[in-house]
Amino acid sequence: MASFDDFMKLDIRVGTIIGVDDFPKAKRPAYKLTIDFGEEIGIKKSSAQITEIYKKEDLINRQILGVVNFPPRQIADFFSEVLVLGTYSDQGVVLIKPDMKVNNGDKLG
Repeated sequence: MASFDDFMKLDIRVGTIIGVDDFPKAKRPAYKLTIDFGEEIGIKKSSAQITEIYKKEDLINRQILGVVNFPPRQIADFFSEVLVLGTYSDQGVVLIKPDMKVNNGDKLG
């Protein structure tokens, strides 16, 4: 079982998606996301398997939550630097987002 201390090791921040590209080399359908996590963290890239319910144009300027302190993970020829959080739901992966607009880089606490 995970402890509260384990949870506190995760650095989960708010970011805004500023770019979305197709990722045809991924094994499963995915997008390459460019995400602004504010001044402290900066711009990061992520691969996200969210093509079932999200169109590229609907993702631009959407705020999301992401784990920013995992090591980069290579997916095909791309390095995913953050883990974008979502739920595995009946319709596909649904992104986790703040209830209202907040600052990029705000930390889940």
